[in-house]
Amino acid sequence: MLTQSKQKLRQTKTYKLTMIALLACLCVISTIVCVAVGSVDYTVAQVIDAFRSEEAEARLIIWNVRLPRILCGGIVGICLSLAGCILQGVMRNHMASPSTIGVTSGASFVGYMMLVVFPQYYHMLPIGAILGSFATTMAIYVLAYDRGVSPVKMILSGMAVSAVFGAFNDMIKIFFAERLADATGFMVGSLNGVSWADFKLVLPYVAIGVFVCFFLPSKMNILMLGDEMANTLGLRVERFRLFLIAASSLLAGTSIAVAGMISFVGLIVPHIARLLIGSDYKYLFPASILMGYSFVVICDTVGRVILPVGNLSVSVVLSFIGAPFFLYLLRKKDKNK
Repeated sequence: MLTQSKQKLRQTKTYKLTMIALLACLCVISTIVCVAVGSVDYTVAQVIDAFRSEEAEARLIIWNVRLPRILCGGIVGICLSLAGCILQGVMRNHMASPSTIGVTSGASFVGYMMLVVFPQYYHMLPIGAILGSFATTMAIYVLAYDRGVSPVKMILSGMAVSAVFGAFNDMIKIFFAERLADATGFMVGSLNGVSWADFKLVLPYVAIGVFVCFFLPSKMNILMLGDEMANTLGLRVERFRLFLIAASSLLAGTSIAVAGMISFVGLIVPHIARLLIGSDYKYLFPASILMGYSFVVICDTVGRVILPVGNLSVSVVLSFIGAPFFLYLLRKKDKNK
């Protein structure tokens, strides 16, 4: 009886809006706390003073080093979470993500090629990663197409393509190690060394991707009813699915341009958001945006402070924290059934 009442509560609009508001508060709190924590700790008052006054003692570290890193981490979380949400909807499979279907591997391959062959065009890295992401996804789409696209075929095709590009990426890292010496963060999935220049470089692409996503929920909900029902309701399924793939490629490519290969966020965050708030994309998109932001920012900060000397890349921390938590949520869900 109690379980049924909880399920009814989760289906109410008030509950969903409350959860989104709480996640928004978590974003603000995590930003302030993570800016204050590091090799040198600051109080909340010092953080606020650094934002307000250019002459504040803590401004150099907080404004020039920590804040751009946190905001770039938030961008990575937002992009990968939305991309994962979209791909899970396209394939009607909650285990789909940019890494599962090979999008991140293809985008990384183009990123590596640009860094090796055209290092002077570093400012074009987001465009290269986005194009690589889109080209990879289209290749997977074509490989999986047979009188329509089967979600299972797309995932299997993606795994094969991901393996191929992974091999090419390893070859590039071996044969061009010297040229990639300054791109260690990109290679291991890290936010080390990101600056305001990186934030400004990818911000327009993030804004476009997020803006597009706010027009998708109603059609995404129709797509979840199945291809036949969606066609009956007037949705051109294949054309819309292709558009969704392009949108997810834009988001995944932007994330890779900032931090390289980070492959766990797009899988776990949409799943957790779905468990908390349901499958209605009208609420799932905002929840995934806010949760993805906080998740990556907090994990990156843990990586910065957990070791007495040096730090762990955010991709490593995400794997250590995310995998056990993901399994715990699955077990908890099974017990509630």
